[in-house]
Amino acid sequence: MSLYYRSTRGDKKIVSSLEAIVKGIADDGGLYVPSHFPNIDKTLSELLEMSYNDLAFYIINKFFPEFDKEELLECVNGAYDDKFDTQLIAPVESKGDTHFLELYHGPTLAFKDMALSILPYLLKTSMKKLNHSKEVVILTATSGDTGKAALEGFKDVEGTKIIVFYPEKGVSEVQKRQMITQEGSNTYVVGIKGNFDDAQNGVKEAFNNIDFNKELENKGFDLSSANSINIGRLVPQVVYYFYGYLNLVKKSAIKKGEKINVVVPTGNFGNILAAYYAKKMGLPINKFICASNENNVLCDFINTGKYDRKRELKLTVSPSMDILISSNLERFLYEISNNNDGIVKEMMNRLTEEGIYTISEEMREKLSDFYGNFATEEETYEAIKKVYEDTKYIIDTHTAVAYSVYEKYVKEIGDKTQTLIASTASPFKFTRSVCDALGLETDDYNDFQLIYKLSEKGNLNIPLPIKGLENKEILHDRVCDKDEIKESIKNLLGI
Repeated sequence: MSLYYRSTRGDKKIVSSLEAIVKGIADDGGLYVPSHFPNIDKTLSELLEMSYNDLAFYIINKFFPEFDKEELLECVNGAYDDKFDTQLIAPVESKGDTHFLELYHGPTLAFKDMALSILPYLLKTSMKKLNHSKEVVILTATSGDTGKAALEGFKDVEGTKIIVFYPEKGVSEVQKRQMITQEGSNTYVVGIKGNFDDAQNGVKEAFNNIDFNKELENKGFDLSSANSINIGRLVPQVVYYFYGYLNLVKKSAIKKGEKINVVVPTGNFGNILAAYYAKKMGLPINKFICASNENNVLCDFINTGKYDRKRELKLTVSPSMDILISSNLERFLYEISNNNDGIVKEMMNRLTEEGIYTISEEMREKLSDFYGNFATEEETYEAIKKVYEDTKYIIDTHTAVAYSVYEKYVKEIGDKTQTLIASTASPFKFTRSVCDALGLETDDYNDFQLIYKLSEKGNLNIPLPIKGLENKEILHDRVCDKDEIKESIKNLLGI
């Protein structure tokens, strides 16, 4: 059966994977979803023999059939090379019965590298195969990590420009410095006077504004996205859940075919959706444990069936999850509504107009594979301290949210299934919070000085990408109001 893509909101136009990757978002504002989920047709024994690159080629090829073998191999091997500091790409670190899937060994020290290292290759190849003549403008809102990973991935990629909007006061100092020092002739970074949802809403409005897009097209530009709303960003994330599972088999933590639980700290629902897609393909997953910080809109949704963004956004020590509008949940709603795009469109309209929607009882029954809970700021700090005291292993604030929620799950449910925790960022990206949790003196030190204190405390090598980061020249100092995003785009493009 040939695989194609369609919108979650009812646009009947069917597109190829090439078009879905280049466009990023459907004409009706919906997200592209596959017509069906391809099955894994190799045995686990065969998969166990694969390297990360082999596995990535095998899985991505099933979702993007228009790429020929040589093209996709070039994409995969260009992405997963020595820019990662380990040949394993995504190793599993086991501490007793707890298994951390380390997704932060790429150039920006966060899980976003896992997909954003390959997306530029996929996009460039798609553009070439479609004879796409316009310059593609990658438009991205970031809560901290996507921005730097996207900038790094698209830096100097021919035929593209990338513009990143971030909440000026909603990211860590290390995250901010990584972005505003970004080199590349086609890279632009703009701070928003507002929060991540303001940035995300402004970017979405730019995508959905017909007149604005026509104006850009007339000047030779097309908009696309590097956020996980782009299927070319989401699909590569499926790979590492298979890889993590296979690593647990290799470690004899589980037997072939045995089910595992997966814990994911998530705000935009993309990372946990990738795990859900992996299960749809045949990966033996028992429970999806959705971990929120105090912006617990997803936790409430899983437990009540009601999505309510009408609450104050809290700035926390896990800023990449400081989100109240979880874009990728739309794809999940499409799945649990039996692909009913009319229902999805209605709920998305309600979210925009009223800030709230409630799913049906039939849809709620399909949430049974999910467990949702959240960690307070205090619990996040406690988790970092506990893991270090028990194992001498240092985790970042987002992974700590996941660990805290995992402990609550085990205590509440009593489930002893072997569990994989998605460790989404290096502790060096959030040095102040991690050092505070470990009881280190921080008051008289800036975040960059604390990198060295953390290195000494944990006997850890400082990752190369942030060595000397504080001394790099600031190349991007633009700031705009949240309602000036479209005007900022036009100014940057010289329109």
